[in-house]
Amino acid sequence: MMERIGQQLGNYRLNRLLGQGGFANVYLGEHVYLKSQAAIKVLHVRLTGNDIEDFLKEARLVARLEHPHIVRVLEFGIEDNTPFLIMSYALNGTLREHYAKGTRLPLTTIVPYVKQVATALQYAHDRQLIHRDVKPENMLLGSSNEVLLSDFGVAIVAQSSRQQNPLDVAGTIAYMSPEQLQGKPRFASDQYALGVVVYEWLSGTTPFQGSFYEVASQHMHVPPPFLSKHVPEISPAVESVVMTAMEKDSQQRFASVLAFANALEQASSPHTSSVPHSPMFSPSYNAPTPVYPPVSALRSLPINTPFTSVQPLPQGTIIDPSAPTFSAIQNQQAPRQPKHRLSRRAVVGGLAGLVAAAAVGGSIAWYAFSPKGQETLLLTYNGHLLPVYALAWSPSGQYIVSSGQDKTAQIWNATTGDRSITYTGQQASVNAVVWSPNGQRIASGSSDTTVQVWNATTGKPLFTYRGHTDTMRSLAWSPNGMFIASGGDDKTVQVWHADTGKPLLTYAGHSDKVWSVAWSPDGTHIASASVDKTVQVWKVPSKSLLFTYQGHRNEVKAAAWSHDGTRIASISNDRTVQVWEVASQRALYIYRGHFDVLNAVAWSHDDKRIASGSGDYTVHILDAANGNHIFTYRGHSLAVHAVGWSRDDKRIASASDDHTVQVWKAI
Repeated sequence: MMERIGQQLGNYRLNRLLGQGGFANVYLGEHVYLKSQAAIKVLHVRLTGNDIEDFLKEARLVARLEHPHIVRVLEFGIEDNTPFLIMSYALNGTLREHYAKGTRLPLTTIVPYVKQVATALQYAHDRQLIHRDVKPENMLLGSSNEVLLSDFGVAIVAQSSRQQNPLDVAGTIAYMSPEQLQGKPRFASDQYALGVVVYEWLSGTTPFQGSFYEVASQHMHVPPPFLSKHVPEISPAVESVVMTAMEKDSQQRFASVLAFANALEQASSPHTSSVPHSPMFSPSYNAPTPVYPPVSALRSLPINTPFTSVQPLPQGTIIDPSAPTFSAIQNQQAPRQPKHRLSRRAVVGGLAGLVAAAAVGGSIAWYAFSPKGQETLLLTYNGHLLPVYALAWSPSGQYIVSSGQDKTAQIWNATTGDRSITYTGQQASVNAVVWSPNGQRIASGSSDTTVQVWNATTGKPLFTYRGHTDTMRSLAWSPNGMFIASGGDDKTVQVWHADTGKPLLTYAGHSDKVWSVAWSPDGTHIASASVDKTVQVWKVPSKSLLFTYQGHRNEVKAAAWSHDGTRIASISNDRTVQVWEVASQRALYIYRGHFDVLNAVAWSHDDKRIASGSGDYTVHILDAANGNHIFTYRGHSLAVHAVGWSRDDKRIASASDDHTVQVWKAI
């Protein structure tokens, strides 16, 4: 392996060997002109034919990852069919070098590390990239001792090579999830690996030992020993969180790797050690629903404030007197070693969803904990090959158009699932679709910056609107059918004639990307939602701003008008659904039942219910009058990006990263 010393790869000369393993060798290199240092990873694989182009494609994706906790890929290439990656050099080494095998770490050290790694993984997952090799050896320390996640090389080769065998990466078997061992890795596989890392840091040992095949078999079939076997003093809350992240069934883990990190952080609070084993954290528990304070008061409360440290809510908050006291909860603690570990959703609900408790007069008012309910799936549409980002019902309610990352928009029968049209006119992900009010045309917006209008019966393209300069995110057809409003990453909302594409106006009131646009039912105003954390309501065509809603604490993903035009529901990465009155600009209630970011919201046509879709894989149905939770749909296995009600309000369609659109009975 030393024969590469002195060689040049890209613009770097290899000076010395830093490390070697079964998957790759890492060298310290120096830029031949700039004299700067970098780490050069030379992979132990030879690529031929189509694998070369696939490797370059995946490497470009990794090279575009820009995150404060991800090691930057500076350059990459192929030398004699051997791929290599040139990465930023972290002088302070790896966490494995700092903490040798067998070392136990305190939670005060572990939690910050996990939070940093989880944000990096979530960033990669949001870009459809699975790391596949999460372990302490791939966690580096930067110049300020920040954690830098390294080695997306496994992801590159595994996703680009047709010959990759999951057993080839023998050095990382200790952290491999059951599904990755079966050759079917998913986002939750990285969560499993990070859970094993936390288990190891807490106990000084990985959960399974033995030969490669013995460890693989244990990952597949044997429950990991409880952490309390190794660390008797560990809190039940922390133990439950870690064991949930290592569930054999990926769907029983947390909704996302970031949700796992948040739950671990909250469970690590010294005040939460006994709570997760109480009856309140059982899925069958029905918590009382509170009445929320004015939004101006809620803005002062941090979104992720642990429930043990929340101060009394402002004047005007109503505390449900039937809520159990905190002392009662503590007295109902279950045995130390539960026979059944908490499910992913129970733990997420307990440690992330129930954060807004208010200690007033010795009692606690809890936000509603969603019961499971009876799910009635009517149809699963599997026509898309990649994540589905948008859907819309036809005005007649007979058809659905859906679109997504596979660059297509597809029209299919909402009852039978039979596809009638696949529109392939756009060159990148199709992020938005909308029917004309008369059902004759469809507009689709894409990451290729275009909006294309096409015939809904024949699929024939009619014209292309090219007014935007960046990715398209949202479309809305005016109620009278004359105009289309479009919004996207160029921070503008543009309104143009639906028949010709002739521009009418450009609204530039937002300071960041526009995620959503919605017409008022009378067609006089538009509500636009943005990464700048606001919803702006403005008049068409004068562009005069009516008001700016600032109730959210993170980017706003969508805003939807009630059909009577009196209220707007908005959803955000702050995990809330907020319903507010247009005339008074006053928040009516805030729903906090989801455990991850929200992506979609829709009113039923009778304005009695609201559906919200989330990164926690669920759709929640709320009573639109008061925000009370009615039902949770859990049919999806990945994040939900779009929801829509049928015209008769009897069915709901939801679209997901799991490549499906599911039509189900609206409870």
